[in-house]
Amino acid sequence: MKNHPNQYDWVSITLHWVTAIAVIGLFAVGLWMVDLNYYSQWYKPVPHWHKSVGLLLAFATIFRLLWRSFKGHPEIKGAAWEIISAKLAHSALYLLMFSLFISGYLISTADGRSIDVFNWFSVPALGELFENQADIAGEVHYYLSLSLIALVVIHAIAALKHHFINKDNTLTKMLGVKEK
Repeated sequence: MKNHPNQYDWVSITLHWVTAIAVIGLFAVGLWMVDLNYYSQWYKPVPHWHKSVGLLLAFATIFRLLWRSFKGHPEIKGAAWEIISAKLAHSALYLLMFSLFISGYLISTADGRSIDVFNWFSVPALGELFENQADIAGEVHYYLSLSLIALVVIHAIAALKHHFINKDNTLTKMLGVKEK
């Protein structure tokens, strides 16, 4: 069963909003945790949570893309430049997320230790694949996260523009509101 041309299904909507909350939360926690010192009570648990949520988000994103490929998605409406911009922005969002997943993995596994995901299971480490892996991947991860959050803000502004200025259903179809 495909998505309706004007509506997303509940799985797509749920995955979208879980992703939005996770990305914003991971960004905020990531900025905070890099300044924690060894004596902070949060020094060990917060990076563990950050890695765990990040990996779960990676798995959810893979599922989301598979779901989208099978279910389709509502048609994008607007001027030609808006349709092209939307497609480019969505591609960039996914590219940035996967780049963050990879750079985060490279940071976390450079010492050869696997990543425990909420102590439910472990993702094995490949170890240090190149010199200064943790430092280089850390820099890349930081700048990718800034790029992603900037694009998320632009994405949200575009959705609000469609809702309040264009008065179309771009936002409401991702909120699960049925068309009249």
